[in-house]
Amino acid sequence: MPTRTEVEMSTGSCLCGSVRFEVRGSFGPVRYCHCTLCQRSTGSAFSANSRVRAADFELLAGDSLISEYESSPGAYRIFCSRCGSPVFARVESDPAFVRVRLGSLHEDPGVRPSAHVWVGDRAAWFEIADELPCFSTRPPAA
Repeated sequence: MPTRTEVEMSTGSCLCGSVRFEVRGSFGPVRYCHCTLCQRSTGSAFSANSRVRAADFELLAGDSLISEYESSPGAYRIFCSRCGSPVFARVESDPAFVRVRLGSLHEDPGVRPSAHVWVGDRAAWFEIADELPCFSTRPPAA
C-alpha cells in the first residue's frame, strides 16, 4: 500500500464503492474516539478519525447516496445510504474541516494515531494496550 508521501492525494470510498472521495491535503492528528456514539455508529470499540480541511475534501461520486444523521446538536455523521458505511463527519461549529473515517481510505494517509479520546465511555470489553495518551473526554485544545 503506498504511503501518503508517495501519492499526491488520498482516495476513499464506502463499502459498496458508490460513495467515493479524495483528499488533496494533509491529514490532521488521528484520534481513536471511544464515545458511545462512535461505538454505535461503527459497531466496534472506537472510530479512527482525522480532521481534514473541507476545501481539500471532494466527493467524486455518490452525492445522491449521502445521508446525514445529526448524532448530537450540530454534529453530523455522513454515511452511504446504500451500504451504511460511515464516510466522514462534519461539525457546524468547525465548518472549515471534516472528519474523515480512516477505515474508508484506500491509501495509507501517512499519519499515525496520537491519542485515545472519550475513554470514559470505553467499551468494557476493550482494553487499550498501547502507550498513546488517553483522555476521559476530549483533549485540551492544541
